Amino acid sequence: MSATPVPDSIPQPSSKSDFSIHNIPFGIFSTRQDPTPRACTAYGDYVIDLKIMHGLAFFKHLDFPVDVFAQATLNDFIALGKETTSAVRHQVQNLLKDDRAFGIFFNYCAVPMEEAIMHLPIKIGDYTDFYSSIEHATNVGCLFRDPENALLPNWKRMPIGYHGRASSIVVSGTPVRRPLGQSRPLEEGGTPQFGPSKLLDFELEMGFVIGQSTKLGQRIPVEQAEDYIFGMVLFNDWSARDIQGWEYVPLGPFLGKNFASTMSPWIVTMEALEPFRVDGPEQDPPVLPYLAFSGKKNYDIHLEVVIHTDDFDATVCQSNFKYMYWNMPQQLAHHTVNGCNVNVGDMYASGTISGKTKTSYGSMLELSWRGTHPLPMPDGSERRFIHDGDTVIMRGYAEKDGIRVGFGEAAGKVLPAEEMA
Repeated sequence: MSATPVPDSIPQPSSKSDFSIHNIPFGIFSTRQDPTPRACTAYGDYVIDLKIMHGLAFFKHLDFPVDVFAQATLNDFIALGKETTSAVRHQVQNLLKDDRAFGIFFNYCAVPMEEAIMHLPIKIGDYTDFYSSIEHATNVGCLFRDPENALLPNWKRMPIGYHGRASSIVVSGTPVRRPLGQSRPLEEGGTPQFGPSKLLDFELEMGFVIGQSTKLGQRIPVEQAEDYIFGMVLFNDWSARDIQGWEYVPLGPFLGKNFASTMSPWIVTMEALEPFRVDGPEQDPPVLPYLAFSGKKNYDIHLEVVIHTDDFDATVCQSNFKYMYWNMPQQLAHHTVNGCNVNVGDMYASGTISGKTKTSYGSMLELSWRGTHPLPMPDGSERRFIHDGDTVIMRGYAEKDGIRVGFGEAAGKVLPAEEMA
């Protein structure tokens, strides 16, 4: 039972709440009173304890293990399949519509959100980061190569990606330490510089979570890919641009990327996002047959990035997931076309999400145009890249016809680099 009194009836979330009855995301939480991590969902300003709900027999009509909500991750629950996870969502929604269930349901199962300690919701075995925003790829090409040939010849032919580091993905609220590393010599042929990254950046991304495993050698056809995607999260792929720029050739991202990535604690199901499907950008030239799809495969999800300090909050980016050139089914179909197997809980990030306008660029690299156009802050300071003490907060929501489904936050505060011994 929570130390904070709950109301006399099930409270209705505000119209701007991320966690309306249309959402019902899944996460893992604990409290100071009960530090054992366990499964939950969110409604308004409350976390709903699914373990207690199961103990009170609210899911007795469903056939799944008695301890499925007592796990420290959602992997076993997700592996039960969409039919079961959807039935859990619908049962919670039905109870939230019925005040007669308040006494035995909400009164016993709801915890005020400020008392909840959120944990990484899944065990991530593998993580892949894509590069699927044409605006972002074009901006980077203009900054580092020939603006007339910003996109490399393969970019419009297949979703480009790389395998990242799963162990350094952390949940929102976890501080991020500025990384140390090598960067480019000051003079051609000179000794590389070494020290804390001077060009620490965020990358505004979204991620999707795998809900079904495959066998080695099995590929996922693009028309079946959505069956394998459980839900989505906000994702900040922190980047040390100076470290990245020195190491990138010939093998790509390494220490400039693997020191930390921040994800939101709530996994929003694809079922909840169904009303927000939209067409994506036209793909020209036509893709190869294994990447060809039909229907609306993008999602209208509003995104923003805020830099928070003790003195101000500054919104530096407002973008949208619908800008993605390569959609999730294409990403997954390409990822597995060679027989690469996937597992429940695997994470796939979109790559930086940028739009056509400067305010929709999804990284400081683009927003400050490689530091040449610093962003003014409310206190009179400037940002070319991210400073120690800055907290980068990413938010996202979809809204249409009075229905709002949000993701909460993916936030991380930057701590100074650790001194070398």
